[in-house]
Amino acid sequence: MIVNDPIADMLTRIRNAFMVRKESVLIPDSRLKREVLSVMKNKHYINDFSVSKEIQGFIDVKLSYGERQMKKLERVSKPGCRVYAKKSDIPTVLQGMGMVIMSTSKGVMAGTDAKKQGLGGEIICKIY
Repeated sequence: MIVNDPIADMLTRIRNAFMVRKESVLIPDSRLKREVLSVMKNKHYINDFSVSKEIQGFIDVKLSYGERQMKKLERVSKPGCRVYAKKSDIPTVLQGMGMVIMSTSKGVMAGTDAKKQGLGGEIICKIY
């Protein structure tokens, strides 16, 4: 199956698994996806993730249903229309209750971390 936007596919798989209360979900592997998942893990939106031992080329994501549950998970920057933000224009989501994940020159990080470091970049997705 050919996917034009692998990040949107990953977010859709996670969103759908949350809606049916699955314990884990398998996602095709890539470096960018692992970096986005590590930001989500650091901010406690998912429990853990690891490269699947059963199926080669997939990431096994353990979902979290604790205090920081995702209500919405949406892609902001798309392959046909990239969205960039300067360090002063990084959006706050729900007055700080959510977050944006950004791709900066120092790597993939949360919008609040990019703001602290004075970095701008491409806004990958919003979580709230």
